[in-house]
Amino acid sequence: MLRLTELRLPLNHAEDALRPAIVARLGIQDGDLAGFTVFKRSYDARKKSAVVLIYTVDCELADEAGLLARFSGDQHVRPTPDTNYHFVGHAPAGFYQNHRPRPLVIGFGPCGIFAALILAQMGLRPIVLERGKEVRERTKDTWGLWRQNVLNPESNVQFGEGGAGTFSDGKLWSQISDPRHLTRKVLNEFVKAGAPEEILFVSKPHIGTFRLVSMVEKMRADIEALGGEIRFSQRVTDFLIEDGHIRGVTLASGEELSSDHVVLALGHSARDTFKVLHERGVYMEAKPFSIGYRIEHPQGLIDRARFGPNAGNEVLGAADYKLVHHASNGRSVYSFCMCPGGTVVAATSEPGRVVTNGMSQYSRNERNANAGIVVGISPQDYRQDGLSDGPVNPLDGMAFQRFWESRAYELGGGNYEAPGQLVGDFIKGRPSKALGSVQPSYKPGVHLTDLAQKGHGSLPDYALAAIREALPAFEKQIKGFSMPDAVLTGVETRTSSPLRITRGKDFQSLNVKGLYPAGEGAGYAGGIMSAGVDGIEVAEALGREMLQSR
Repeated sequence: MLRLTELRLPLNHAEDALRPAIVARLGIQDGDLAGFTVFKRSYDARKKSAVVLIYTVDCELADEAGLLARFSGDQHVRPTPDTNYHFVGHAPAGFYQNHRPRPLVIGFGPCGIFAALILAQMGLRPIVLERGKEVRERTKDTWGLWRQNVLNPESNVQFGEGGAGTFSDGKLWSQISDPRHLTRKVLNEFVKAGAPEEILFVSKPHIGTFRLVSMVEKMRADIEALGGEIRFSQRVTDFLIEDGHIRGVTLASGEELSSDHVVLALGHSARDTFKVLHERGVYMEAKPFSIGYRIEHPQGLIDRARFGPNAGNEVLGAADYKLVHHASNGRSVYSFCMCPGGTVVAATSEPGRVVTNGMSQYSRNERNANAGIVVGISPQDYRQDGLSDGPVNPLDGMAFQRFWESRAYELGGGNYEAPGQLVGDFIKGRPSKALGSVQPSYKPGVHLTDLAQKGHGSLPDYALAAIREALPAFEKQIKGFSMPDAVLTGVETRTSSPLRITRGKDFQSLNVKGLYPAGEGAGYAGGIMSAGVDGIEVAEALGREMLQSR
């Protein structure tokens, strides 16, 4: 087939306009086009009064070779690449007859799900150990915090089947390099599990929490049908390492499981597990991450700012944004995990701490837009804030996060309510006393205060100064962004893992053979799509190792 890119049509074009546009662009007769499929559809909204849809289409043609020769200098007419997934191998019959240990996957978020799925599809029958509960029970526990201020430290937004991505916007795009089209494998598996087929071609696909729940259950069933095993409420408390090689794990129950191949798909909040790995000498290093607040505006304001008269168009949906400001104190402030038509959620996993995150349903029809407004943090900042001294320890970032999460808990009233402040008051440096036109969505609730109170602020002084400078700057890009009634809710600390469990080109730990750090927790992904792709690549590396050493 032949791929045609940058085919531009008006936003409200007729349903049957695509075929004649392809014919005209290629200069062929209608009968020469045997068929076509849409590979991608995006939009150009730079001119708000004339939004344009941009298509990438794969065409079946009578004379592909002749057309390619005719368009040899046109970068927008090329052969369609092979986006099918190709397995690196399959276990032969009788592979486990000699009591060979099965691979373990620790964690069942997006990375762990795809690592386990690929291993199962290769016939390697993985055992998955998930510290939290299955997704529907986990959802009940999560609502317990949101509605009743009751936290279950082992079953919440961070821990349980589906990982942190289950309670998110369900974004399915990434900026990772993808020469092997592994993102297509992720999307195809999601569609197979019940996601709408549009995620295969829209430019910024998303699913939303409610759909993710049933999809995760379907993928679990697929893994089990292929010989895999998923065990819930199984917290790993120790790692059995002998002569630089992983030999198994110990569970909280005291049970030991033997394995020579272990995937660490922990997620970024498994702080107790990171500590054990560090104590066992597994090589890791501190890495940068970001902290800040969630900001909420009326979704209609964002729609109008981005789409002008086309705000509300069904094809465009709820508008998003991406903003960056380089502050005068040298800090970068940027929007993170923007959730159109969504809610701010309580995302802590530890008692006595407050953490915020954003979530949307598939419909994205809630009244507010929300996003993280965060500031970059480097390992050197731990020293500047007096939270650590001496050489940088890989675990210092966790202590840094905990400090500000505990401060947020105090400022919020000590009952899991989050501290909040109106943007106008934050910019002017005065505490907020009452809400305005924007009603915050965070549950259990928002306690209005002064997020930047002297000597007891909710973030480091340099972060407060950078955000205070950034908000008016963002107004220049999105009219109304610094509206006085917009609400800041603190704190957002779990943007990414504060450490990296470093691995080599073989995807194994630098100093523990058979241990495969993967996904967000290990510092190799950021979001559902990149975590899924990393899970695939780790599973492939593990599979090669197992199959070659049989």
